[in-house]
Amino acid sequence: MVEMAQGLSLSTLTTSCSNGIYGSIPSWRKHFKLMKRGQITSATDRHYIWHQCMQRLFLTSNPNILRQRNFRVEAGWLFKGGGQGLEASCERSESANEDILIFFFQLDLATRVQYALNLEQYEIAQQLRNKMTEVEAEVMRQQEAKRGSSSKSEAQDKAISIIRLRADLQSAIESEDYALAANLRDEISKLEAESLAASAKALAYENAQYSFRLGQKVRHKIFGYCAVICGMDPVCCESSSWREIAQVEKLSQGSSQPFYQVLVDVHADPNLLVAYVPEENLLALEQADTGRFDHPYISFLFYGMDSAGDFIPIKQLREKYNRPRYEVPIDPEDEEPHGDA
Repeated sequence: MVEMAQGLSLSTLTTSCSNGIYGSIPSWRKHFKLMKRGQITSATDRHYIWHQCMQRLFLTSNPNILRQRNFRVEAGWLFKGGGQGLEASCERSESANEDILIFFFQLDLATRVQYALNLEQYEIAQQLRNKMTEVEAEVMRQQEAKRGSSSKSEAQDKAISIIRLRADLQSAIESEDYALAANLRDEISKLEAESLAASAKALAYENAQYSFRLGQKVRHKIFGYCAVICGMDPVCCESSSWREIAQVEKLSQGSSQPFYQVLVDVHADPNLLVAYVPEENLLALEQADTGRFDHPYISFLFYGMDSAGDFIPIKQLREKYNRPRYEVPIDPEDEEPHGDA
């Protein structure tokens, strides 16, 4: 899916880098055809160009980031892991970053469809719609697999298989074919374990309870940096290699706790960008912080900052994670008296 989205979005983002978000639609088609001809065949090349385009796009739309890239981190000692042998980079997540960029790509495609319609370029609009449908279908499939919907179906399928195997086991015992019966028992045990794991994963997503919300500013308990929540999973969904680097098994709650995609303030660490952090390593801010927070993705994922200093997620981001709209509580001291004038 990532390769497909990178191949598709490269054309979009190349146009965006050259001409702004609302670039030339014919140029978009030209770049897409170039990708289809296979002139960039390596997955590594696609990955590199994908990130280069995104970097150019965000640096163009956020000129201050150019200066921030050369920003010297004065509080670098905060990122040494407090004697645990870890650095903040251990939680850097390329998959979380790609997830955000694919989400932006979907938003960009929708914008381009509307742009083409405004220009009465209906054929191009239909082509873009078709691409958008392909991407959305694949994203939905991956989200279902990640979030337990397919796990629920998988558990149901395995349960049916177990019933059939038990019937075969009974027949094998009755015919005194004990070798076959032993093999069937082993297969049933294996399926039962897999079914239990799939059911547990589906249940975890259905009953997920999060301590933090989209757009909330948080501070890392170990590394000290300030970040903003932009995504969440009820359990760790990263690869085994990432878990090993991040030493997830050493966490008090392990991988069976919510993990959050967070945007890291570039003033704290200009290279970290997106981290995937376990809930036990995050702290809510003790008081409202309406100070400056810089990150190239902020303007695409959030409407702006609320009165408490947190960020307001766009509607599409809330829908992606099925999260309700959050209203800042009203401080009674801020309410005007309703007495007689």
